[in-house]
Amino acid sequence: MGKSKVTFTGSQGDQLAGLLEQPSTPPKAYVLFAHCFTCGKDIAAASRISRALVEYGFAVFRFDFTGLGSSDGDFSNTNFTSNVDDLVAAAKHLENEYQAPALLIGHSLGGTAVLNAAGKLGSVTGVVTIGSPAEADHVLHQFACDIDTIESQGEAEVTLAGRKFTIKKQFIDDLRDNTINNIATMKNALLVMHSPTDNVVSISNAEKIYIAAKHPKSFVSLDNADHLLSNKQDARYVADTIAAWALRYISTETPEETKPAVQKGQVLVSEKDHVFTQDVYTQAHHWLADEPTSVGGGNHGPDPYAHLLAALGACTTMTMRMYANRKKWPVEHVSVELSHGREHGDDCAACDEQHPQIDVITRTITIEGDLTPEQKDRMMEIADRCPVHKTLHGKIDIRTGAA
Repeated sequence: MGKSKVTFTGSQGDQLAGLLEQPSTPPKAYVLFAHCFTCGKDIAAASRISRALVEYGFAVFRFDFTGLGSSDGDFSNTNFTSNVDDLVAAAKHLENEYQAPALLIGHSLGGTAVLNAAGKLGSVTGVVTIGSPAEADHVLHQFACDIDTIESQGEAEVTLAGRKFTIKKQFIDDLRDNTINNIATMKNALLVMHSPTDNVVSISNAEKIYIAAKHPKSFVSLDNADHLLSNKQDARYVADTIAAWALRYISTETPEETKPAVQKGQVLVSEKDHVFTQDVYTQAHHWLADEPTSVGGGNHGPDPYAHLLAALGACTTMTMRMYANRKKWPVEHVSVELSHGREHGDDCAACDEQHPQIDVITRTITIEGDLTPEQKDRMMEIADRCPVHKTLHGKIDIRTGAA
């Protein structure tokens, strides 16, 4: 699995910060996740649900709405409509850079937002709401004592979840203008998830959403869960249920790959994301190479030196196994642990004036089986005879040309 930090332009022209989590294999589908009101993409419930869905083979993208978390912009200039537009912008970014989302998931007011955004996104076939209000103006109760001040003075500073936010009158007006009517016109499969003990958004909201929606629609009760799904078992249950439901309503078949023609004995390496991720092809196989996230990669595959070590390790064990089988020696298992580094000057016995530093590959071989000491010694000699070992020790001439 890999994580990538992603930035894109939001509905108001600000740079929004997102996180894309992907499985190590081609994703079954891309998911766009909308967090709760004044929360952020890194809230525990969003992180846990996303991580579990990635385990099921989905790629999940979540982001901070304008003015929240790591995203730019002024929260006081946003409203529910701009949040919906941010969701549409995030979906378009996924479509342009990766793959259009097939599933929208929204937590709390994020769920109300995805209900509104779904009709604007042709790629979406499934929508999931988690503890969501049926209508956006439900959040007004969180600062009900300040509404008169906001309406008379145009704005007010309110405290939400221990943090201070400036709420303007346009925010309130926009919430009141958004109704439940769009749910009836949705053409997406809908999964409504809600806890009967939710004391922030009552379960009557789930009933309103469910009644307003057309089939196909499903409801799942999140018994004993709180609104923020603070218990990690509840978040896991949500993810497990979404994954099972999605298999019914979303095409999770990986599109048939158009594989380039590669001759036997050749390897083709081609850029995948124009950052570090690479498609690697042989005549019969395809895999990914990448760099770790610590240097800006997506960590979707081994890095180049890991490939080099893997080539030597695989060749070593194959050569030793062929020899042991030919000799009919009782070798039960062979494993090789490898690492790469560089040695300089005084630390390097093999260095000289012409080569003041050298690359060093450390190879540790484990042989399991009832072998005599002489047989083990012979097996270690055979390890040095593997073709890749000989290539690395021999003179290599790399000839480069333009296609």
